Amino acid sequence: MARIYNFSAGPAVLPEEVLKEAAEEMLDYKGSGMSVMEMSHRSKVYENILNEAEADLRELMNIPDNYKVLFLQGGASSQFAMIPMNLMKNRVADFIVTGQWAKKAYQEAKIYGTANKIASSEDKTFSYIPDCSDLPISENADYVYICENNTIYGTKFKTLPNTKGKTLVADISSCFLSEPVDVTKYGLLYGGVQKNVGPAGVAIVIIREDLITEDTLPGTPTMFKYKIHADNGSLYNTPPAYGIYICGKVFKWLKKLGGLEAMKEINEKKAAVLYNYLDESKLFKGTVVKEDRSLMNVPFVTGDEELDAKFVKEAKAAGFENLKGHRTVGGMRASIYNAMPIAGVEKLVEFMKEFEAKNLK
Repeated sequence: MARIYNFSAGPAVLPEEVLKEAAEEMLDYKGSGMSVMEMSHRSKVYENILNEAEADLRELMNIPDNYKVLFLQGGASSQFAMIPMNLMKNRVADFIVTGQWAKKAYQEAKIYGTANKIASSEDKTFSYIPDCSDLPISENADYVYICENNTIYGTKFKTLPNTKGKTLVADISSCFLSEPVDVTKYGLLYGGVQKNVGPAGVAIVIIREDLITEDTLPGTPTMFKYKIHADNGSLYNTPPAYGIYICGKVFKWLKKLGGLEAMKEINEKKAAVLYNYLDESKLFKGTVVKEDRSLMNVPFVTGDEELDAKFVKEAKAAGFENLKGHRTVGGMRASIYNAMPIAGVEKLVEFMKEFEAKNLK
């Protein structure tokens, strides 16, 4: 077996320990004689898997009792519609647009009401987080929306916006479980799990109970009502059962590591290895202002498209996969999520140093 270093932005690297456990249980989960892929989501065995996953997530994130945890299908993108359908009572929402995913959520919300772009960093290719200390929050806004970590552009909100009492909604897909989070600062936070938590196909929504009501927008499909899923414990229909099972294993892996405080320390060390090199390199440079850098996604360029392409090609041959930047920005991007070992980042930097020595003009 030859495992490569996978720097994909998602679906992304998962802990080897988790993959090995899942492989061992593939044909027979704990004496059930079945794979988790095959068992009924209504069975006692699966009910235990789901309940344990939720309990472990609540412990990891210190989720208060007045928040529901929902395991849903449709990835994060379905939430672009589900959120306004459930929360846009006044048909008004404010958006801070710091990347492609916030932009898509903003555009989707326009279908259901007035979506106001109250701050943006598009003027500088989303390379920074705008000042959000005194925003022009709409008086009748139902919520203020952010994408907390921007996968494509490598920025991260280090300070949450001042929403002036309005409900904060956050897409945390690419920083999910990478560091401690104060859930009480949000009305709703959610993410697709395929970056830091599990396989593609699951979205986790953490929502304050007072936001879960029967009062959705006219025409909201039953499957898009938070109340339906909350009332049925994420089992209204067949959930993405195997994906949730893997998420549960990742939760246990994180707990064994020491929880989110320990994970944050590891992630800071990993990111420092790469950022420190980028700051001193004469060939490569990071594209994000220092104070807004993500610990999860690190975009960088040489300033020469041909050289970028050469680097990506040679890196792949050396066992470093998925370093090509997103098609909208080019260059390179190393996604160094929780499961990426520090050795992977160290070896990448070694390779970058060798490439620089050979190609610096």
